[in-house]
Amino acid sequence: MYKLFFRLVFRRMDPEQAHHLAFRWIRLAARIPVLRTFVAAALAPRYQELRTEALGLRMHGPFGLAAGFDKNAVAIDGMSMLGFDHVEIGTVTGEPQPGNPRKRLFRLVPDRALINRMGFNNEGSQAVAARLAAREPVFKTVVGVNIGKTKVVPEEEAIGDYVKSTERLASHADYLVVNVSSPNTPGLRNLQATEALRPLLTAVREAADRAVTGRRVPLLVKIAPDLADEDVDAVADLAVELGLDGIIATNTTIAREGLGLTSSPALVKETGGLSGAPLKARSLEVLRRLYARVGDRITLVGVGGIETAEDAWERILAGATLIQGYSAFIYEGPFWGRAIHKGLAARLRTSPYATLADAVGADVRKNG
Repeated sequence: MYKLFFRLVFRRMDPEQAHHLAFRWIRLAARIPVLRTFVAAALAPRYQELRTEALGLRMHGPFGLAAGFDKNAVAIDGMSMLGFDHVEIGTVTGEPQPGNPRKRLFRLVPDRALINRMGFNNEGSQAVAARLAAREPVFKTVVGVNIGKTKVVPEEEAIGDYVKSTERLASHADYLVVNVSSPNTPGLRNLQATEALRPLLTAVREAADRAVTGRRVPLLVKIAPDLADEDVDAVADLAVELGLDGIIATNTTIAREGLGLTSSPALVKETGGLSGAPLKARSLEVLRRLYARVGDRITLVGVGGIETAEDAWERILAGATLIQGYSAFIYEGPFWGRAIHKGLAARLRTSPYATLADAVGADVRKNG
């Protein structure tokens, strides 16, 4: 039914307009107690065998919503209602910004992909921090906060901008993510170079520790799939050296390989980050390389091209303790989370592994 609705309604709408419309429906449903209880019971079943401990946090399962969908922390309960075990909000910047000019979001439907050049459109760290502080959670959901650089801030002043966001947001985050991998903010990906990344992550870690007393906020970094293999290794080594809690692999790509099905070459030429099915192979490759490098010393989060429970299971075997999705949600609809959980539970039951944790990285360890 959703796919029919998508074809007849959403596909005819501007993608960003359709996103805002669906977002309003989700938020509205989450505000009505009887409706949200019914929806959560139908779409967010809990499987005991999928319970996950990661980053010092307990979650109903490993499957979360990637950053980019809920930029301003306005629908955390709504997304939990739809079956996401954790919700990563943002990317949030130090100052509010409108993002890039529209049109800035494009569907490549035959390729099950999206291209976006949103440009971190968000209300800014102060407004998002206030909203998180005032939030009265309906569902027990782990909330990650993804922070990035304000566009107008020069690259040499980026650390101060990240620190500002950290000071405002860390106390409201179950975990914090430093995003240095979006292709839509000029100069941002330069911060992935270890000589720039080391002082940035050190400053954010120190700022989070100053801002939050009584607990240590887990800190992760999100990297691009376009990094060369030696640079992936360098980031992995740096994460271990600095005592980072995790790496998210991966963000969107500027590459356009694998787009053989789309009927519109003009869409393929649009600038921005590509997400969805064509990202699957490279994202998985980066994840495997990271796990081979760091093993169980830090938590790896697999994201990029995950569409099915089989994809999710493959990421777990490749080293991901947590997995995230976004683009497939647009194409699969509200029953997507339910299908992922059901399929993962079925695969675990028929596997040689007693727990989900036992399966993490099993394929990489097996293959040396």
